[in-house]
Amino acid sequence: MLVTKFSPISKRLQSMWLPVTEKQLETWEFGGLVQDVFPHLKPEEREFLTSGITPSEWIEMFGEEDE
Repeated sequence: MLVTKFSPISKRLQSMWLPVTEKQLETWEFGGLVQDVFPHLKPEEREFLTSGITPSEWIEMFGEEDE
């Protein structure tokens, strides 16, 4: 599903295709914990859902994570 969020970094609407359902989004929006509702998502995908920050914006702001 295409999810669109406002990014506080770019001040624009950003979209990302995520393997989520309308029901999951509803559950999360009504108080479900993101890690419980979307355990199958990568951390950067859950970050996008919660903050609107895309993975590329995160890297631009904070750099790559050290392995």
